[in-house]
Amino acid sequence: MANKISGADAMLKVIESWGVDHAYGYPGGSFDSTMNALHNQQNKIKFIQVRHEEAGALAASAEAKLTGKIGVCFGSAGPGAIHLLNGLYDARHDHAPVLAIVGQVPLASMNRDMFQAMDEEPAFLDVAAWAKTAVNAQNLPELVDEGIRHAYKYHGVSVLVLPKDLGWDEIDDTYISSARDHMAPIYPDPEPKKIAEIAQLISKAKSPIIYFGRGAGHAADELKAVSEKYKLPLVSSYLGKGILEDSYPAYMGTTGRVANKSAFDVAFGADLLLWVGNDSPFSRALFNPEAKVIQVDIDSEKIGKRHPVEVSILADAKKTLAALANYGEDLEPTPFYKAALADNKNWRDWEDSFKDDQSTPIRPEPVFDTLNKTASDKAIFAVDVGNVNIDFERLANLHGDQKWTTSGQYATMGYGLPAAIAAKVAYPDRDVYSLNGDGAFAMLMEEILTQVKYNLHIVNIIFSNETLGFIEAEQRDDTNQALSGIDIIPTDWAMACKGLGAKAYTAHTPQEFKDAMAAAKNDNGPVVIDVKYTHEMPFTTVYMFLDPETQPKEKVDAFVKKYQAQDLKPFSHFLKEAGEPNPEGFYRPKDGFWTTHRDILGNSETKP
Repeated sequence: MANKISGADAMLKVIESWGVDHAYGYPGGSFDSTMNALHNQQNKIKFIQVRHEEAGALAASAEAKLTGKIGVCFGSAGPGAIHLLNGLYDARHDHAPVLAIVGQVPLASMNRDMFQAMDEEPAFLDVAAWAKTAVNAQNLPELVDEGIRHAYKYHGVSVLVLPKDLGWDEIDDTYISSARDHMAPIYPDPEPKKIAEIAQLISKAKSPIIYFGRGAGHAADELKAVSEKYKLPLVSSYLGKGILEDSYPAYMGTTGRVANKSAFDVAFGADLLLWVGNDSPFSRALFNPEAKVIQVDIDSEKIGKRHPVEVSILADAKKTLAALANYGEDLEPTPFYKAALADNKNWRDWEDSFKDDQSTPIRPEPVFDTLNKTASDKAIFAVDVGNVNIDFERLANLHGDQKWTTSGQYATMGYGLPAAIAAKVAYPDRDVYSLNGDGAFAMLMEEILTQVKYNLHIVNIIFSNETLGFIEAEQRDDTNQALSGIDIIPTDWAMACKGLGAKAYTAHTPQEFKDAMAAAKNDNGPVVIDVKYTHEMPFTTVYMFLDPETQPKEKVDAFVKKYQAQDLKPFSHFLKEAGEPNPEGFYRPKDGFWTTHRDILGNSETKP
């Protein structure tokens, strides 16, 4: 006779067999059977009680992004289920494998307009790659096994809806998990004739660049080798930051609204892009629209999705770049390449010129200079959404084995605190920092209680500028409207977070921030540092006026004064220095205008 086990216990045994040792969630009556199973198996799977189901789903998503392993979260029937959706959409958009277990009323009560009952499976069909409702206990272990396989296969969300009574029902303990048989996919090699075709296109181009994303995350050495061989500046998507160390001279940073000036310059000056593992939805508006594109991806659906392609390669990025690096002879540096390196150095030097600035409210540069000097080579940064993304992209000098995560394509505010919890749970011996605007912090600040409950030593930094800065910039610059609904009342975040049980500090000056960071190293549990931050918006590459030879002088003068950009040079300056006879021949956005988000979505042809 087989041993008997509850359906919920059998389900958790399968989850544990896949290497999962914890799950994020919040209990509810419809989830009692699974809570009992979690109690039974507490030595194998730890239950982490978040303060809101959204935070649990965001934590599971962040953990999957940071580790590559499936994240697990749960919610109870009705409101608990729906609270999960926002975090699950983050996982869907950023291709993170996540399993969500959703409580449901007992089978006999379904479809009878009962308390907290709703038809849950349809609610998850859009967000999930796999969504099923269990109808008998015997199939529970098989269903959860199947769901995990699908989450890995599709790099997305699987949802299992679990009626409460099935978790209590006893079944035979005979199921054998498929985890031991799971294999990572094997990606194809590039075609040699296409490698030759790419090399020829690069050699004939006047201003070629590499434009890479997370799909090249395992190919840092190969990216450098191709850049050095063919003399190609490197530009990444925002989520591609950290693949290369920020100090690498040919890495210009990212382009788009969060761009470095040098990345923006070369992206719009390029006539050829080697586009590797990148699916940014804004890509077609981030570089010279006349440039030819060579696209490398492992997913055929991505080829040509964002831009017409000259040459396509359905192959692994690492293998393709390695083959290209080993093909043919090294090229000589072009004026464009030389100008790109000089432009990048000018931009970095300009940023560094403010790192000792003592202005109050505090500028970004002194804060990130201290953070760069404090964080270890294994630090993890959980970055919320807003202007903090711009400052982090430009000023955080990633290196070593540092990791970071944000809500990328979905861009949901409130991501920072749950993501930091996930980072500390997954990597307990690493130093973890959450970086949050005051608007985003307020959305899920109750998760400080989760950090306190589990004594998680996380340094939570709040950039308090009393505005929804990213939205303010869009209203001011993109739509030229009256500022509306973006103000945030002044708040004593340190007092509020002390009330939640955290150690907390307020920094009005750069020195006070240094002191708080030093004290945080010796504190136990969560730390909150409220930085009273400048209200000035970050330097904008979106509407950039720096070249008096091609742009109205009055606009250049106003722009330079506004951003204290006297030491920044236009890209044409470096092209001339490098010996380019026709610096005006490179494409640039007309009058400094960069296509707005509304243009990208096809709703407008020109700036309003």
